[in-house]
Amino acid sequence: MTRIEAVCVTSAEVARKLITFDAATGLITAVTPPLPTVTPDFVFPDECYLFAGMGDVHIHAREDVSGKNTYKEDFTTARQALRNGGLCHAGDMPNNPSPPVDDESYEAKFRLALKAQGELWIYAGIGPRTRPLSYPVPYKVYMGPSVGDLFFKDLETLEHTLAPYRQQVVSFHCEDPVTLEAHKDGATHHQRRPVSAEVIATRDALELIEKYELRGKLCHYSSGEGLTLIRQARQRGAKVLIEVTPQHLFFELEQIRASDLTHLQMNPPIRTSEDRRSLFEALKNGEIDFLATDHAPHTNEEKERGTSGLTGLDTFGPFVTWLIQEGIDPKLIAKVAAENPGDFFNQFLPSWSRISPLFQSFGKGNGYLAPGYRASFTVLNLRRPLTVTTEFLKTKPKNSPFLGISFPGQVEALFIGGKKI
Repeated sequence: MTRIEAVCVTSAEVARKLITFDAATGLITAVTPPLPTVTPDFVFPDECYLFAGMGDVHIHAREDVSGKNTYKEDFTTARQALRNGGLCHAGDMPNNPSPPVDDESYEAKFRLALKAQGELWIYAGIGPRTRPLSYPVPYKVYMGPSVGDLFFKDLETLEHTLAPYRQQVVSFHCEDPVTLEAHKDGATHHQRRPVSAEVIATRDALELIEKYELRGKLCHYSSGEGLTLIRQARQRGAKVLIEVTPQHLFFELEQIRASDLTHLQMNPPIRTSEDRRSLFEALKNGEIDFLATDHAPHTNEEKERGTSGLTGLDTFGPFVTWLIQEGIDPKLIAKVAAENPGDFFNQFLPSWSRISPLFQSFGKGNGYLAPGYRASFTVLNLRRPLTVTTEFLKTKPKNSPFLGISFPGQVEALFIGGKKI
């Protein structure tokens, strides 16, 4: 047995604990107060916080069976960036040249991802004329144009397509295609993709979630205005979760130099200071369910041409230390960065076990410091500052919206499945 003593953070408490786990099975066997008769194998000081292995429910690793976009990123380099940022698992989105949309194509892409040993998992895509897979998986729908061809041009086609997906887990990229078309000649990216596009799409997504009893998730939410609609839907009993990215919590449009707008371009765009403050308060109040990077790597040349998408895996852990410094309760961090991503992951273990026996060894799954769960831990040092440089990055394109920015802390240690990385 292997033992770790550290200040452990869950959604219930922050307390020094002794975690015992079996390195052979990769599962936790006990969590107790420190025992004077036990000498731990690893002891972390008080300036370090240990969380259950953190997860990111929204990334773009770029690899698929076509191999056309692996020059941007692949499952190997995405895994390296994931570990560099203190993450233990992440969900890869389906807007690939060969998108996973049925049993065969989903399993073909998943087999590619298995080189990451379960640290990367896969969403299936929903597009015009697709149908549900024969077993439960997470789905993603693009309500408007994004990178790739897997998107809808009108609400009528989307609703017709979604009807067979009743009660499935569906994540929505909320940007209304009609509004985007009407603003396509705007002078800047944020004018071409205005807040109104997100708000209109949010209204439509919430109606579809309620009508078809979907377990919905709204991706990379960026505007304060739409939060009112989400609150109202939740009061009606709608099952809807919200992601927010580090970019939308950190950057403000008013503070970005004109020369940096292309470098910081993403969909939906970085919003105003008012939007950022609204999202930050929603996170602080427990209304946000996931801190998700929307890691979307492109080459520097593509970024200079105005391609939308920002990387984020490498800086996840350091960014979390900034959130804590800014007053976000560490117990809330445990919820949005470990437990909720774990719950999202764990519900699909039976389906993924049919693709690979690897997932049968995951016990109860990810996200919790409790017996039977995976011995995966993210240890953050809150007092060891990090300035982000290209040398620090593991993502293939070596770019980041946080280049040159200093965070108050960084990843101290990472354990995945009972192994110290």
